[in-house]
This record gives sequence, C-alpha cells and structure tokens, in this order.
Amino acid sequence: MEVFTDEYFMAKAIELAMQAYEEEEIPIGALVVYENRIIGKGYNQTEKLQDVTAHAEMLAITAASNSVNGKYLSDCTMYITIEPCVMCAGAIQWSRLGKIVWGASEPKFGFSRLDAQLLGKTALVSGVMAEQCSDLMKRFFASRRK
Repeated sequence: MEVFTDEYFMAKAIELAMQAYEEEEIPIGALVVYENRIIGKGYNQTEKLQDVTAHAEMLAITAASNSVNGKYLSDCTMYITIEPCVMCAGAIQWSRLGKIVWGASEPKFGFSRLDAQLLGKTALVSGVMAEQCSDLMKRFFASRRK
C-alpha cells in the first residue's frame, strides 16, 4: 500500500521536472492533487510552446480545472519543485488552491521575495525535498554555462 505523503507527491513532481530537463526546458514540475489522486500535472514548456506563460504551475492548473470541470481548486493541493513566480502565484490565488507545497526556494523570481502574503488563505509548505529540487536546477544551469 502506498503512503500519500508530501514527499510521495513531490517525487512525482520531480519526475515531471526531469521530463522538462530532458527536453531542455527549465526543470520545474507541478501537479495538483485531489483526495490523493493526481488530477493535473505540468512541467515547464516555454521553449517548446514559445509561450512565456507555459510554466509548470499554469499547465497543471489548467489540467486540474479541466478535470474537475470548474475553475476553483479549493479542495486541492499543488506540489511544485520550485517556489512559484509572481505570475504563477497569481494563478494559484485566482484558482483558490487550498494548499501549495514546494521544494526549493527561488530567491530571484519567487513570489515571496515581493509579497509573502500574495496567496492569501492558501496554506503554504516549503522545503519538501528541497535539496533534490535545487540540485536539478543547479545541474541544468551548470550544463547551459559550458
């Protein structure tokens, strides 16, 4: 029997980030969970789609909204490998996600550097499998600088 912990779902988000990495996209993965079931997932596809809004979180929110046939996800949790940017935080707020869990902080583009209260009533958990999430980003950017 599988135990559905934050680490379990973050590992699934890391798998999505690996898919992005393999496609030479910034390796961020996100998924939306409702009652221990993944109802939406995404990974960064800004290069592939030539769309600056094709962040993992945005794609996961769209997929989850389609899954529940509605725009609000208040009973859902989103797992993201890296702290969301301001754009994605806005989408998280508008979709009324009940909780978000992220791995590594993002000091340059993370929403909390501007306004940690941006997500209002959404419950926040940070640092879940942070080292693995951070290492993937570091590896990606180190390979780009060669």
